[in-house]
Amino acid sequence: MTTTSTETRSVVIERDFAHAPDKIWRALTQPHLIAEWLMKNNFVPTVDHRFTLTGDWGSVDCKVLEIEPQRALAYSWDAMGLESVVTWTLTPSAAGTHVRMEQAGFRPDQQQAFAGAKFGWQKFLGNLDEVVARID
Repeated sequence: MTTTSTETRSVVIERDFAHAPDKIWRALTQPHLIAEWLMKNNFVPTVDHRFTLTGDWGSVDCKVLEIEPQRALAYSWDAMGLESVVTWTLTPSAAGTHVRMEQAGFRPDQQQAFAGAKFGWQKFLGNLDEVVARID
Protein backbone atom coordinates (compact mmCIF):
# COMPACT_ATOMS: atom_id res chain seq x y z
CA MET A 1 0.00 0.00 0.00
CA THR A 2 1.45 3.35 -0.97
CA THR A 3 0.76 6.60 0.79
CA THR A 4 -0.37 9.49 -1.32
CA SER A 5 0.80 13.07 -1.09
CA THR A 6 -2.77 14.10 -0.27
CA GLU A 7 -2.41 13.01 3.36
CA THR A 8 -2.69 16.01 5.62
CA ARG A 9 -2.42 16.68 9.33
CA SER A 10 -4.34 18.88 11.72
CA VAL A 11 -3.48 21.02 14.69
CA VAL A 12 -6.18 20.47 17.34
CA ILE A 13 -6.39 22.45 20.56
CA GLU A 14 -9.13 21.89 23.10
CA ARG A 15 -9.62 24.11 26.09
CA ASP A 16 -12.28 24.70 28.73
CA PHE A 17 -13.28 28.32 29.27
CA ALA A 18 -15.10 29.58 32.35
CA HIS A 19 -17.35 31.69 30.14
CA ALA A 20 -20.71 31.19 28.40
CA PRO A 21 -20.72 30.23 24.68
CA ASP A 22 -22.26 33.59 23.68
CA LYS A 23 -19.25 35.50 25.08
CA ILE A 24 -16.77 33.26 23.25
CA TRP A 25 -18.87 33.49 20.09
CA ARG A 26 -18.68 37.28 20.23
CA ALA A 27 -14.88 37.13 20.54
CA LEU A 28 -14.73 34.76 17.55
CA THR A 29 -17.01 36.84 15.30
CA GLN A 30 -16.73 40.54 16.18
CA PRO A 31 -13.88 42.20 14.23
CA HIS A 32 -12.73 44.52 17.02
CA LEU A 33 -12.52 41.55 19.42
CA ILE A 34 -10.84 39.25 16.85
CA ALA A 35 -8.21 41.98 16.43
CA GLU A 36 -7.47 41.84 20.17
CA TRP A 37 -6.69 38.12 20.34
CA LEU A 38 -5.80 37.09 16.78
CA MET A 39 -5.10 39.72 14.11
CA LYS A 40 -6.51 42.81 12.42
CA ASN A 41 -9.32 41.74 10.10
CA ASN A 42 -12.40 42.62 8.07
CA PHE A 43 -14.44 39.62 9.22
CA VAL A 44 -18.19 39.48 8.69
CA PRO A 45 -20.07 36.44 10.08
CA THR A 46 -21.68 35.51 6.75
CA VAL A 47 -21.07 32.32 4.76
CA ASP A 48 -18.92 32.93 1.66
CA HIS A 49 -17.66 36.29 3.01
CA ARG A 50 -13.97 36.71 2.10
CA PHE A 51 -11.80 38.42 4.71
CA THR A 52 -8.17 39.04 5.47
CA LEU A 53 -6.31 38.57 8.73
CA THR A 54 -3.30 40.87 8.93
CA GLY A 55 -0.36 40.42 11.27
CA ASP A 56 3.14 41.87 11.57
CA TRP A 57 4.49 39.00 9.46
CA GLY A 58 1.96 39.20 6.62
CA SER A 59 -1.62 38.32 5.90
CA VAL A 60 -3.99 35.36 5.64
CA ASP A 61 -6.71 35.11 2.99
CA CYS A 62 -9.86 33.60 4.45
CA LYS A 63 -13.42 32.74 3.49
CA VAL A 64 -16.26 31.91 5.88
CA LEU A 65 -17.37 28.32 5.21
CA GLU A 66 -19.80 27.58 8.04
CA ILE A 67 -21.61 29.52 10.74
CA GLU A 68 -23.81 28.01 13.41
CA PRO A 69 -24.22 30.77 16.02
CA GLN A 70 -22.69 29.96 19.40
CA ARG A 71 -21.84 26.44 18.19
CA ALA A 72 -19.59 26.26 15.13
CA LEU A 73 -17.51 28.51 12.89
CA ALA A 74 -15.29 27.42 10.00
CA TYR A 75 -13.18 29.43 7.57
CA SER A 76 -10.46 28.79 5.05
CA TRP A 77 -6.95 29.92 6.04
CA ASP A 78 -4.64 30.42 3.07
CA ALA A 79 -1.19 31.87 3.71
CA MET A 80 2.31 31.31 2.35
CA GLY A 81 1.39 28.16 0.42
CA LEU A 82 -0.72 26.69 3.20
CA GLU A 83 -4.32 25.97 2.24
CA SER A 84 -6.15 24.93 5.37
CA VAL A 85 -9.46 25.17 7.19
CA VAL A 86 -9.90 26.45 10.74
CA THR A 87 -12.95 25.06 12.56
CA TRP A 88 -14.16 26.25 15.95
CA THR A 89 -16.62 24.11 17.91
CA LEU A 90 -18.23 25.41 21.10
CA THR A 91 -19.89 22.99 23.51
CA PRO A 92 -21.62 24.24 26.67
CA SER A 93 -20.17 22.64 29.80
CA ALA A 94 -20.84 22.78 33.53
CA ALA A 95 -17.93 25.20 33.96
CA GLY A 96 -18.73 27.34 30.90
CA THR A 97 -17.71 26.28 27.39
CA HIS A 98 -15.51 23.59 25.90
CA VAL A 99 -13.74 25.08 22.89
CA ARG A 100 -12.22 22.93 20.15
CA MET A 101 -10.11 24.56 17.45
CA GLU A 102 -8.87 22.49 14.52
CA GLN A 103 -6.70 23.75 11.69
CA ALA A 104 -6.73 21.02 9.04
CA GLY A 105 -4.78 20.69 5.81
CA PHE A 106 -1.06 20.64 6.60
CA ARG A 107 0.84 18.64 3.96
CA PRO A 108 3.84 16.47 4.98
CA ASP A 109 6.23 19.04 3.47
CA GLN A 110 4.77 21.82 5.64
CA GLN A 111 6.41 20.78 8.90
CA GLN A 112 7.50 24.33 9.71
CA ALA A 113 4.00 25.71 9.18
CA PHE A 114 2.57 22.83 11.27
CA ALA A 115 4.97 23.52 14.15
CA GLY A 116 4.31 27.25 13.90
CA ALA A 117 0.56 26.71 14.03
CA LYS A 118 0.82 24.44 17.08
CA PHE A 119 2.75 27.17 18.88
CA GLY A 120 0.70 30.06 17.53
CA TRP A 121 -2.74 28.69 18.33
CA GLN A 122 -1.77 27.98 21.95
CA LYS A 123 -0.81 31.65 22.23
CA PHE A 124 -3.95 32.83 20.40
CA LEU A 125 -6.24 30.77 22.65
CA GLY A 126 -4.51 32.25 25.71
CA ASN A 127 -5.19 35.71 24.28
CA LEU A 128 -8.79 34.69 23.52
CA ASP A 129 -9.31 33.74 27.16
CA GLU A 130 -8.04 37.15 28.30
CA VAL A 131 -10.28 39.01 25.82
CA VAL A 132 -13.38 36.98 26.74
CA ALA A 133 -12.74 37.66 30.45
CA ARG A 134 -12.99 41.41 29.73
CA ILE A 135 -16.31 41.23 27.82
CA ASP A 136 -19.34 42.36 29.81
